[in-house]
Amino acid sequence: MDKKLLFRLPIWVLIGSMLLSAVGCSGKRSSAENTEQWENVAEAAPDYTNTERYEGEPSSFISSVYTAERKLSLTFNGMSDRESMLLLLDELERLHMTATFFLPGLRVAEEPDVAKEILDRGHEVESNTLSRSNLGGMSYSDIFKEVDLGASVMEDKLGTEIQYVRSAFYKVPDDLMLAASHSGLKAVIGQSVTLNDVHLEKELQDQKFLRLQIKRGTIISIDLEKNNRAIEMLPILNDAVSEVGYEWVRIDNLMEAALEKKPLEQIEGYDAAVKNLDDANADYELFYRDLTPGKEISLTFDDWGTDYTVTKILDILDQYEIKATFFLRANGAEHNPSLARAILEEGHEIANHTYSHPVATTLSPESLQEEVVKAHQVITEAIQQQPAMLFRPPTGAIDDNTARVIAATGYRDIAMYDVTVLDWEAGNDADTLTRGVLEQTKGGSVILLHMLDDIHTVEALPTIIEKLSAKGYTFVIMSELMK
Repeated sequence: MDKKLLFRLPIWVLIGSMLLSAVGCSGKRSSAENTEQWENVAEAAPDYTNTERYEGEPSSFISSVYTAERKLSLTFNGMSDRESMLLLLDELERLHMTATFFLPGLRVAEEPDVAKEILDRGHEVESNTLSRSNLGGMSYSDIFKEVDLGASVMEDKLGTEIQYVRSAFYKVPDDLMLAASHSGLKAVIGQSVTLNDVHLEKELQDQKFLRLQIKRGTIISIDLEKNNRAIEMLPILNDAVSEVGYEWVRIDNLMEAALEKKPLEQIEGYDAAVKNLDDANADYELFYRDLTPGKEISLTFDDWGTDYTVTKILDILDQYEIKATFFLRANGAEHNPSLARAILEEGHEIANHTYSHPVATTLSPESLQEEVVKAHQVITEAIQQQPAMLFRPPTGAIDDNTARVIAATGYRDIAMYDVTVLDWEAGNDADTLTRGVLEQTKGGSVILLHMLDDIHTVEALPTIIEKLSAKGYTFVIMSELMK
């Protein structure tokens, strides 16, 4: 039968037929009991036929939350049988994990005691629409019914407010955002990462895979009606999150941690770097080291890494009360703006290291300026303020012509370094890195390190800091050293 025709039937017939189908699988209640139950619900349900399209502002679609806090969310879609749901709740409790469950209104009406148990255990319950139908191709009134009636049924059965809705399908129609707003819901929730059964055997066992998924503000999704091994995934996932030092929170708590994210054009300084090929003689300064007498030095970190690595660096710097300068590869910050903002929130300086990390001296003037200006804009939007106007060329390759092309964009300070130990090579162990830094560092030095994964910088960093401090050196951000 055509899905649109279904919604023209009396509502108790529609809901009763959906519920009978679900009961046929679960065998929990008789069809007569459920039909009677839904007849009572239907009497109070509004008539959704030919609901006019909402003309107000649509709800936001949120697949991740922009936050500097060390939080992420685990979410579940759908509702499996009672026994499986209780086993899942037991495992979450054993692991001290908190989650958000997006449940279909029909299943909540069928087994409200299971949904109430989810709430009683400290988790959050939100809407997976009324019946988890594919909303693509539906009329607006049909979509609105799925959203509004689904939330109403859940609120009636659970006595709690429904704030968010999620589609059961990845392709989300624009009308879902309108319908959510029309229904008074705060947002439509998507997902940053979806974990399926296949991940348990392959990627989920791979530490590199997990490190890429664990980010501040991430929303991880597991579909309980498609994934039969969710319980097996939880310990592996929880161990990885604990190793990074992050915390599972419910979607409502994650939303409370969200920071304002303005569009690029509304951020002061977004246009401080511009393409400008006319200034062939732009002045620039190459800064390698402060030659004035003193014991101030700068720690600088280049490139990009996962939350696992960068957060460890931030924790070490915080432990020793040191501020550093981070030269960001901007395409990394583009895919993980929360981590870039976290670096800023910790009080560190952020600067430009191009967009995609090419060797600057190999690029045409046009391509080089594109790299510099795009990086400036991406970093500005990621951290929500203008970065320090310092540029560091990848690999340190620079010449006069290249420096002038860069300076013409507005980046006239080329921030180099005098201490490098090739820490980006995984074969250089922590002792080699420490020894090299100590041998090369002198008053006014700029130390180059990297925030890349799978190298030994994190391991060496505490010893480097302690031994340099013991020699009387103090650490300042690079812009201060350049003054």
